Amino acid sequence: MPPRWTKCTPLCRSTSSRFCRPGSFNPSQPFTPSYLPLCFPRAFHLTKPLSEVGVVPLRKELKDAAKAARLKGHAPAPKAVDVLDDWELTVGIEIHAQLNSATKLFSPAIASPSLPPNTDVAQFDIALPGSQPVLQHAVLLPALRAALALNCVVQLVSTFDRKHYFYHDQPAGYQITQYYQPLAKNGHLTLNTENDTEPLKVRIKQIQLEQDTAKSQELDEETTLIDFNRSGQALIEIISMPDIHSPTDASAYVRKVQAILHAVDAVTTGMEEGGLRADVNVSVRRRDSTDDAGHSYAGVQDLGQRTEIKNLSSLAGIEHAIRAERDRQIAVLTAGGAVEAETRGWSVTNPHETRRLRGKEGEVDYRYMPDPDIQPLYLHAGLIDTLERTLPPSPDKLSTMLLEHYGVSPSDVSALLTLDDGERLFYFQTVVREISYLYGRAVPTEILGKYVSKWVLHELGALLSTEEAQWSPLDVLAVDLAQILYRLEQGKITHPSAKLILKLKFNGDKRHVVKIIEEDGLAFVSLSTVQYEKIAQEVIDEHPQIIKDIQEHGKLGKIQFLMGKLLRHPDKGKMQPKEAEKVLRRLILGEE
Repeated sequence: MPPRWTKCTPLCRSTSSRFCRPGSFNPSQPFTPSYLPLCFPRAFHLTKPLSEVGVVPLRKELKDAAKAARLKGHAPAPKAVDVLDDWELTVGIEIHAQLNSATKLFSPAIASPSLPPNTDVAQFDIALPGSQPVLQHAVLLPALRAALALNCVVQLVSTFDRKHYFYHDQPAGYQITQYYQPLAKNGHLTLNTENDTEPLKVRIKQIQLEQDTAKSQELDEETTLIDFNRSGQALIEIISMPDIHSPTDASAYVRKVQAILHAVDAVTTGMEEGGLRADVNVSVRRRDSTDDAGHSYAGVQDLGQRTEIKNLSSLAGIEHAIRAERDRQIAVLTAGGAVEAETRGWSVTNPHETRRLRGKEGEVDYRYMPDPDIQPLYLHAGLIDTLERTLPPSPDKLSTMLLEHYGVSPSDVSALLTLDDGERLFYFQTVVREISYLYGRAVPTEILGKYVSKWVLHELGALLSTEEAQWSPLDVLAVDLAQILYRLEQGKITHPSAKLILKLKFNGDKRHVVKIIEEDGLAFVSLSTVQYEKIAQEVIDEHPQIIKDIQEHGKLGKIQFLMGKLLRHPDKGKMQPKEAEKVLRRLILGEE
C-alpha cells in the first residue's frame, strides 16, 4: 500500500512546483494518487497518520485554545443584541452542501470523507493533462430533490461554466460551476422568527451544481497538507437573496435548509460534520440616511457595501461572525470611514472580531466562461414531476402532523424533528402504531401521541444521558416500549414499575415484558376499600388544622396537599390516585 504522504523531492522546494513527483507520470501504469500532497517552501510530508507522530493540526490547536480561554473564567460577553434601532443589517447567505452521491460530480471516484488521504482520486480530480470531465448522472437526483424541496423552479436546460481563480486546493486553476444558467431558480422558504409578528420569507436566488475543492490541513503557519479525496465532490450552492436582517434569523435559515436537505435525502452529513458550509454576505446602513446605502444586489436597492465571511462551519459561528462584522462596519462608518468590499475570516478563538483575508473578487475577476468540455444538461419534465410527487414530507409538514395529528407539544415536536436525523421520530411513530395494535382497535393518535412522546424523549432520554450512550432503536425495541405503555395505561402496572421495566430492557433484559411483570412481581394489585380508608384516616389524623380549614372555611384546594401525603405512603405502589382521592373526599366531606 502506498504511503499516505511522501517526502518532498528537491523539485518541490520551488514555489513554482505544485505537486510532489516521485517519478514521471506514465499513463499506462495504474494511477496511485496517494503521493500527491501539495508542497510549500519548507514543507514536509509524513509517511504515517498525524496522530501517530504527535502532530496536532492547527485547526485543533485553535479550538483547544478557545476552550482553554473559556475555562479560565474570562468575563462573559455582553448579551448579544439582534436588532439595532439606528442601523439596519442585511445578510445574504451562500450554502455549500455535499450531495448524497456515491461518485464525484465529473469522475467516478468514490465520494467518501472517511477514506485515508489521497487514496481515491481520479485523474480529472487533480487536473492531470488530457483528463476530461464526465458528468455522473446519479448526482442529479439528490440535487433535484433539494431544489424541489426548497420550492425552486428547476430549469429544464442548464449549463456549466468555469470560475477562474488559483488557490492551492484548486489544482485546475478554475472551478466548474453554473453561473449563467443554473440548475434551479426562484425558490423560497419561510421562517417563524421571534422578532417579527409575521413569518419571514427568504427568497432563494438560485441553486447550482459545482465541484468541491480539496481539503487543506494546516500543521502550522508554514505547512499545509492537501487531501484531494474531496476534490471534485458534487456540491450544490444555495444562494439566498439579501432578505435576512438579524444574526439569529440567519442561523435559523441555515438550520432549516439543513433540515430540509436531510429530510429529502439530498445530503448525508450536516454542518458540524463538515458536509455543509456557509459564506455570509454582510452589510449595514443607517435607517434614517442613504449616505452609506448606494449599493444593490440582484435587484435589491439601497444596501450598504457588503463584505463576505468565508467558510463558516457551525450555526453558532454564523451568529457570532455576523454580529462581529456588523459591529465592525458600524464602527468604521461612525468614524467617517468607508466599508471596503473584501473577503474576511472568522475564528472561534476570537469570536467578536473578523479579519481581512483579501480584496473581494467581483464577477469580472473570476472571468466566468462556458465550459467548452461539458455539454448543456437537458432534463425531462416527467422526471421533475415524478421527483416532486415522491418527495418525503418537509419539516414543516412533519411539524404540522405532530402538532395536529399526534397532539405532541411544540417543544417535543422540535426534539422529535431534530434528534438523531429523524430516527427518533420514526421510533415514536412505530411505538404509537404498536400500542394501537395492542388495543385491537383504532385509538385516536392525538391521545397516544403526547403520552408516547414523553416516554420516547424524556424517560428514554434520561437513560441515554445517565449512561452517556448514543441513541439506538435497538436499546429498547419499539414493540417493548409499546407493551410497557399499554399495560401502564390499562392500570396493570404503576408508573414506577413501568420505569423499572424500561430500565431493565435498556440494560439488555431479554425477557418479554409480560414475563418481567410476572417474575418480578410488578403487577399492580389494588388496595381494598378498607385499606384505602385506613391509610386516609392516618393522614387525616396527622393534619387536624388542614381538615378544619377544608370543612369550616371551604379551602378545598388543601385536599391536594393531603393527596400528596397519601401518595407518599409505603403502599403507594398499590394505590390508584382517583380511588384514593375519592376515599379521602368521602371521609372529609361526606361525598359519595
